[in-house]
Amino acid sequence: MKVARHEKIKELIQQYDIDTQEELASRLNEAGFKVTQATVSRDIRALKMMKVTGKDGKSRYVILQELPTEMGEKYTRVLHDALLTIDQGQNILVIRTVPGMAMGVAAALDALNWEEILGSIAGDDTVMCVARTLEEASSVAERLKSILQK
Repeated sequence: MKVARHEKIKELIQQYDIDTQEELASRLNEAGFKVTQATVSRDIRALKMMKVTGKDGKSRYVILQELPTEMGEKYTRVLHDALLTIDQGQNILVIRTVPGMAMGVAAALDALNWEEILGSIAGDDTVMCVARTLEEASSVAERLKSILQK
């Protein structure tokens, strides 16, 4: 069922400009998949989806693997537009974002494949990013702060 649901999600986001979890859940339910917002949230993480801004200025979900390779600039733009603060506690960074953008920031961090980052967990406006060491966390924090200053 999960594989079929993931295939349907891919189909839906190619067919429609879906910009909220609620809209995605609604379209899945219309297609015969009984899902909750929590299930959709897990699916978004599993499929490595993030929101991007289209040419019309509206945001929509896309799957990271399907994005062109020049997305490095777009990831940087997502980080620049969404990051508010970066605080470090040992090897953990707590990153505050504008409301609703934490998942996009976490997905962008993961997609950048920085060796120092073990992984990240996103809420609505907060990302917890875990680095391997204290020094590597400091390095990531500095890289992120440099993006903020651009």
